[in-house]
Amino acid sequence: MRKPIIAGNWKMYKTLPESVAYVHELAPRLAPFTGVERVICPTYIALAGVADALRGTELKVGAQSVHWEAQGAFTSQISPAMLQGLVEYVIIGHSECRAYLGETDETVNKKVKAALAYALKPIVAVGESLQQNEAGQTASVIGGQIRAALEGVDAANMANIVLAYEPIWAIGTGKNASGAVAQSVIGGTIRATLIDLYGDAVAQTVRIQYGGSVKPENMHEYMSQPDIDGALVGGASLKTNDFAALIEAAAKAKGV
Repeated sequence: MRKPIIAGNWKMYKTLPESVAYVHELAPRLAPFTGVERVICPTYIALAGVADALRGTELKVGAQSVHWEAQGAFTSQISPAMLQGLVEYVIIGHSECRAYLGETDETVNKKVKAALAYALKPIVAVGESLQQNEAGQTASVIGGQIRAALEGVDAANMANIVLAYEPIWAIGTGKNASGAVAQSVIGGTIRATLIDLYGDAVAQTVRIQYGGSVKPENMHEYMSQPDIDGALVGGASLKTNDFAALIEAAAKAKGV
């Protein structure tokens, strides 16, 4: 069975003191749910403080993005070498990075390879726009993003990659894909694409999350789907009670 993974993407929220205080409060709340992998992705300025605060716990830390070069004249960027030993995961290709920061399929692929080269585990986000969804292009868009992101990535590395389906039209809008719709994309498109690329045995080991207006009220609906292995959570990860409720719902749905 694939171990469920819930990652909280804090986006541009919480100062350093707020971040450290929050994880001190959160860690004991999440401690009982050892059957679920729990990842916190704070802002860059809070990474070191959060990592230090979580040392000795089973909670993992992730970064929200990374550059593909180890060093260089890239003002404002953070390299994978700088993240080594600090985080285990890194989000790559989030729709907000694609929409506002010029992220492309090409740079996603370069970042995935760079992260793997420095022993970081990518959480690769893919998703279609409302226009693409309404035009019936979801499968072609998502399949294309997966193929582009994983170009040149061999099967052995897939054990260290998590994929996240985040429909753009469901991020921060209050709208969300139903569990059945999310399952149809994750199982019918994403895992099917992985089977085509790597074969069924490898594809069945890759964990795939859903993201987009995930809340405690709908978490069980998603986690009860056979191909949904977790969630990439935004707003609901910023409140202790909500995030703990998400983890508990995931554990119950998967029976872990």
